[in-house]
Amino acid sequence: MPLNIPDKLPAIELLKKENIFVIDHSKAKSQDIRPLRIAILNLMPIKITTETDLIRLLSNSPLQIEIDFIKTKSHTSKNTPIEHMMQFYVDFETIRHHKYDGLIITGAPVEQMEYEDVNYWKELCEIFDWAEKNVTARMFICWGACAALYHYYKIPKYATKKKVFGVFEHKVLEPLNPIFRGFDDVFFVPHSRHTEILAKDIIANPELKLLSVSDEAGVYMVMAKGGRELFLIGHAEYNPLTLDSEYKRDIAKGLDIDIPKNYYPNNDSNMRPLVRWRSTANLMFSNWLNYFVYQETPYNIDDIR
Repeated sequence: MPLNIPDKLPAIELLKKENIFVIDHSKAKSQDIRPLRIAILNLMPIKITTETDLIRLLSNSPLQIEIDFIKTKSHTSKNTPIEHMMQFYVDFETIRHHKYDGLIITGAPVEQMEYEDVNYWKELCEIFDWAEKNVTARMFICWGACAALYHYYKIPKYATKKKVFGVFEHKVLEPLNPIFRGFDDVFFVPHSRHTEILAKDIIANPELKLLSVSDEAGVYMVMAKGGRELFLIGHAEYNPLTLDSEYKRDIAKGLDIDIPKNYYPNNDSNMRPLVRWRSTANLMFSNWLNYFVYQETPYNIDDIR
């Protein structure tokens, strides 16, 4: 089924070129369907890229999906045109009294700061608390996942000796969990971060369930509250060239950075990256929408508790 996204969002034309079925709000209103309502708090600096990456994956839903992009009032994006933000994003205060079937909170380039030093931390904590009573299922990605684990469960993050950068192999620890429906025994996910969550801290908390780890990259997937909370310490949503852009940007800045692992054929950065996580990302988002959002959310959205 199609994905219902705001009229004129740049992602529409980009995704149509990939043969992904999307429709805008105007056409969607003519369909008599109760859509899934998904809110996305996009904390990434280059927001149009992240919008496109997430919409690409959400497009495999069995039902129409209606997306609201939300932003914090306490932070102004420096890397996305103000006109784009005004046209396609709403402040959290605007939707505070709404209910949603799903919420996605992305990563953010603030991982080396203490949580409390992030200028929108207080507002983000309000969003975390609001989501517990107003959203059926919540997905947290990379720094968003670390921040949520810290806020909800006091799980600390630790600085890594070197940047965790590349595409890494992961193990499935609980094969019968619906999030892994259709997965192979091992799967690949990109990572790009300077901090980590330790497995021992997750295991020590009986409210948390460790679902996937990587020998090289560490903890990847954690679940809580019967699947209503999904924490992903990585970036399955990344498009093929995201790590390439990050690497070449940092090289141009003169930064000391290793080439991303398991990414370029023969470790040659002049070659097109080898994509090994696309099927994993599509399966994971499809399973999340089906088993933890669509099948769990009430038909009357006001009944969400």
